[in-house]
Amino acid sequence: MQLLLRSARIIDPASLFDGQLVDLFIINGLIRQIGINLQVDEGVRIVEVDNLHVSPGWVDMRVSAQDPGFEHKEDITSVCQAAKAGGFTDIVVLPNTLPVIDSKGPLGYIRRMAEGQPVSVHVTAAVTKKAAGEDFTEMLDLHHAGAVAFTDGTHTLQNPDLFLKTLQYLQPVDGLLMNRPEETLLTLFGQMHEGIQSTLLGLKGIPALAEELMVERDLRLLDYVLGADNTHVRPVLHFSTISSARSVELIRQAKANGTPVSCDVAAHQLVFDDSALAGFDTNLKVNPPFRSVKDVDALWAGLVDGTIDAIVSDHTPQDAESKNLEFDQAEFGIIGLETVFALAATHNRNLSLSQLIDKLTIRPRHILRLPSVTIAEGQPASLTLFDPAGTWVYDQTFSKSKNSPFLGQTLTGRVIGTVHQGQFNHNA
Repeated sequence: MQLLLRSARIIDPASLFDGQLVDLFIINGLIRQIGINLQVDEGVRIVEVDNLHVSPGWVDMRVSAQDPGFEHKEDITSVCQAAKAGGFTDIVVLPNTLPVIDSKGPLGYIRRMAEGQPVSVHVTAAVTKKAAGEDFTEMLDLHHAGAVAFTDGTHTLQNPDLFLKTLQYLQPVDGLLMNRPEETLLTLFGQMHEGIQSTLLGLKGIPALAEELMVERDLRLLDYVLGADNTHVRPVLHFSTISSARSVELIRQAKANGTPVSCDVAAHQLVFDDSALAGFDTNLKVNPPFRSVKDVDALWAGLVDGTIDAIVSDHTPQDAESKNLEFDQAEFGIIGLETVFALAATHNRNLSLSQLIDKLTIRPRHILRLPSVTIAEGQPASLTLFDPAGTWVYDQTFSKSKNSPFLGQTLTGRVIGTVHQGQFNHNA
């Protein structure tokens, strides 16, 4: 493959060309030359579009691929096509499949199925067998087999002793524990955020306290495990999909104290508050739920000041039979791989473009211990091409499932394509 990206604005703080308008000449997956008005031979494919921006390839830290076991909702091929359309070169898949990714067999299946796909698929492995929260998996074996992190995914590690021992177990291999904070005894039968709106709608509430208690517990246990050891240069604990103002503040304080912790927020949490559920649209039923206006404000503030490290899709495909039901019977979840960047760009609140790209590239790679990617001559070309001001209509999805409240909407922030593993993947 020979490709010339003409007049591209580089967004990469690690690059000498950050912020500059340059040409990039790519041969066989490597950035061969960067300059102005580069001349190339005939036959070289040239990409020249208005307002072209290029950054290191984007990484989505939280994707439910549903394969194996639930291929009628999504499979590895369809999830990779959706990720490519959303501008991602790398995705991290959760272990909540059937069977659960709790041994080398299912992990190897995912890695084999991901070969030849347009995105790199990184696999998380379960902390406990069947993600049931009872018995440990063989984490060291799974680590050496290629697991990028450990999590029970959609299930929270409720048992504090298991949580503590997992942190201890992963320390020698510099492993990462990811946990979605939720005290499930406080959220039993909950349907939406607990507040005035849930009362008006007559729906059982999910209190923010359930998340905040678990964040506080996990931070206390992490401090207990680490003791005086503050030598960690990378997070050892990552909170997935935080949603409340108090959670943001707790993590902000922990980081100020030097605690090696990180967190992410789902893109859709930045768009809606709980008032959006007045129409009982089941495509808006998510967990954690859309919370108050105050919480949404705090999430944006946490992104701007660096408390929140990453923006994720929390891509959760659900078939029509799981969503076309009464609200309290419908499953939780939104598909989001194709709209992460556009949602953040469309609803942006004081987040610079460099900060936004950092949440999709540099920070996720650092947290996940993935090799860094930068735009420089001689470096591998793992790139996302986009127009931050371009508008487009989200009128179709590559996902097998259609559970998105954004289908049919006009959004700002258009993905032009990706360059990854020696291939140029262009969005039509």
